[in-house]
Amino acid sequence: MMKTIRLLLTAFLLFTGVLTAQTYRKHRVNIKPLSATKFELTDVNFQNPHIVDLSGKDFFVVSVREPGSDGQVYAVDRDGTIWWHGKISSGAGGGHLKEKNGKFVPVGGHETNNNLFHVLAKRRFHMSKTHPDPSGINNMDFEVQFTPDGQALHLGHTAAMSHGCIHVGRQDISALFKWAKVGMPVVVMRGHYSQFLHQEVDQFKNDVREYDAKRGVKSN
Repeated sequence: MMKTIRLLLTAFLLFTGVLTAQTYRKHRVNIKPLSATKFELTDVNFQNPHIVDLSGKDFFVVSVREPGSDGQVYAVDRDGTIWWHGKISSGAGGGHLKEKNGKFVPVGGHETNNNLFHVLAKRRFHMSKTHPDPSGINNMDFEVQFTPDGQALHLGHTAAMSHGCIHVGRQDISALFKWAKVGMPVVVMRGHYSQFLHQEVDQFKNDVREYDAKRGVKSN
């Protein structure tokens, strides 16, 4: 039993070591959340900011699986409530940006792109065309595609880094797939978004205490 535990611990440390040791490329667009629904977008040098407010819209936020980010997907409804969140994995690192004809072009690596995207397509059953599974078994079921080159949220192993897609566990992807609509915004970012979930939970607890106090009930 102890030998098994040691092996599992070693495998975990190796995996997390690989995750943190990877280098990740810069991105042409950088995103900073200002609130649960408002985001500041800047260029590759974090300059030329403009604000995007998604209030009144249903949307996804993906904080990628990289050091300094949450490794979570969040579903936010049109009144700004984060109604679902789940663990994810995202693209493996190793790439870099190269300037070409006045534009920055990603070279190498499999990093998931930063940007404000929109859902382009939904497919309940799907096999990757660029990375098909040799077994013939679908490897992108519950696909919610958000880039023309095929990056998508889909059913996948959340302990394995991807070729750019967002792997979502079976316990989460079914609900998110049903909720998703073509045209829905998808915010893919580096950094933290979980603080807004914590604020929401704290506000809910305060609302419950106030409600109980008005009814003369002692809150736990």
